[in-house]
Amino acid sequence: MKKIDKKAQYEERMLGELNILLRTSLSDTRLKLVSFTRIELSNDFSQAKVYWDTYNAGKRGQIKDAVDAASGKLRSLLASSLSLKHTPALVMHYDSQFESEREIEGLLDSESKAGKKF
Repeated sequence: MKKIDKKAQYEERMLGELNILLRTSLSDTRLKLVSFTRIELSNDFSQAKVYWDTYNAGKRGQIKDAVDAASGKLRSLLASSLSLKHTPALVMHYDSQFESEREIEGLLDSESKAGKKF
């Protein structure tokens, strides 16, 4: 059995809990189509980069404002729900990974339809 390091376990635990808190503890309607996709903790566990994505790319700017505004409350709720003495600062980042994948798939599809082989 593979031993998962403590940092990865903590990141996974935080990610799950933040997504639950997003759905159950925040009332901002702009956050309805948001999900947290991954977390990267600093080596000293003092800061967490929290990556998010939305299903409504057209309102990404408004949603970014809502995510940023909710970060303090999410940190407080996270500390309480996970019974943490020291909760890392949450720094929100838009996760463009899925958007980039869709763009690449679209390009490959159009090239394929044009008769090009890869």
